[in-house]
Amino acid sequence: MRVALEAPVGEEALFDALIAARERYGDKEILEDQDRKPLTYTGLIRAALVLGRKIAAMTAVGERVGILLPSSMGVVVTYYGLLAHGRVPVMINFTSGERNVKAAIQAAGVKKVLSAKRFVDQAKIHELIEQIETVAEVVWLDDVRKTIGLADKVYGLMAGFAPKRFRVKTDPQSPGVILFTSGSFGAPKGVVLSQANLVANSRQVAQHIALDSDWVAFNPLPTFHCFGLTGGVILPLLQGLKSFQYPSPLHAKQITDLLPQVKASLLFTTDTFLNQWARVAEPDDFRTLQFVVAGAERVRDETRHLFNTEFHGVKLLEGYGATEASPVIAVNHPDRNMPGTVGQILPGMDWRVEEVPGIPEGGRFYVRGPNVMSGYLSPEDPSTIEPLAEGWHDTGDIVEVDDEGYVSILGRVKRFAKIGGEMVSLTAVEGLASAVWPDSRHAVVSIPDTRKGEKLVLVTDRMDADVARLAEWARAHGAPELAVPKKILRVGEVPTLGTGKTDYVAVQILIDSEKAAA
Repeated sequence: MRVALEAPVGEEALFDALIAARERYGDKEILEDQDRKPLTYTGLIRAALVLGRKIAAMTAVGERVGILLPSSMGVVVTYYGLLAHGRVPVMINFTSGERNVKAAIQAAGVKKVLSAKRFVDQAKIHELIEQIETVAEVVWLDDVRKTIGLADKVYGLMAGFAPKRFRVKTDPQSPGVILFTSGSFGAPKGVVLSQANLVANSRQVAQHIALDSDWVAFNPLPTFHCFGLTGGVILPLLQGLKSFQYPSPLHAKQITDLLPQVKASLLFTTDTFLNQWARVAEPDDFRTLQFVVAGAERVRDETRHLFNTEFHGVKLLEGYGATEASPVIAVNHPDRNMPGTVGQILPGMDWRVEEVPGIPEGGRFYVRGPNVMSGYLSPEDPSTIEPLAEGWHDTGDIVEVDDEGYVSILGRVKRFAKIGGEMVSLTAVEGLASAVWPDSRHAVVSIPDTRKGEKLVLVTDRMDADVARLAEWARAHGAPELAVPKKILRVGEVPTLGTGKTDYVAVQILIDSEKAAA
């Protein structure tokens, strides 16, 4: 076991940490989105307390409340509003398919989901809302805001001057958010991160990389992913950086046009999106950036080449994390950038690498620290949190760590693929194929993909199997599009071991042979 640098000390609740940031950095503009009506620290604190009080009137202290919103000032105000009044935000991944969304709501014990009509109309997710309404009440923030009157505004004015007198005092170890790790359509896994976890991770990153409070952080990542929540919202707000929220990473041209307009200094993204943006960007679109942090999936050589040849001077830093670690575990440094690795382990983290039989290099990566989660939600009881044994989180990754603490990701133990930054269970995808063709045998593996990192290949003995049928079933049953294999290899017999289990090594050889013959 190795221990990294000394951890940032002290624990603080998230709303109190926001108040402390105002005291440290002054009442500057700190939050903006595409509506271009920025908020100062005081404006954010007031808005959160006023909106939060409205929501508090229809919920109980400690209640878990769902948030279904895109990256925007609205989601930040709503998130902090819940925390200010002692409620627990549950971030809903509206891209994960109807089945996953409903399962997540039920797994967290959510009774009310906060959303906005404008967003639902723009995203065209009315059918999803209809499904949510079968398991929880949808509260429209548009309507809630219409009820804000003079008395609320007076309350907000006073609360802005002395926010600690108006907020509900909470224990830093109380939940700061509940997120879900599952990127497949299987049962979601609920991660409970304490407020102390999220504050600690922000401080760890700031201790590892010096951040200038005059910078602007641009966040196009959704806050239902921990990278978008911590990196794009909590970190900049607590470190004095103005945070610009953008609702979708899919709007490549709009994003690259906005970056120089808002004088973005720091950009959080994934390799998939960064590659797409680079292909439509003008040479000067990234000129204001100090560096780019890419996580959630491996940064491809193709992406590095684009930045080395087309956008000189922009530092591309690869990092690594897990929802269970709030999420950052390691990240490269602008002055100590080692491409091919995910950087050095953050201050304050214990870690160990255990040998895995049959895997000659590296080992299974375990981490522990102030940023590592309280535990998983119990699948049997939403009110129960299953803690980690002695605080250790098994990442499921095979890694090597050198003498300077640089981490290289060699592979994964569990049968998951990362597609466009989303984790997809190969076992769950096999279940999809079995649901469509229950009388056939199926095996799913992932192979490298230049566009999205990995792609799924279905190997099946069903001779008339086709992608369109899989996609049709997925849509009809609320499964995400990522769970649909884009390539099918039809074989006379799917290889099996003597025990009757699928022989995945032989399956992989079949795919490699087919690729070589193509």
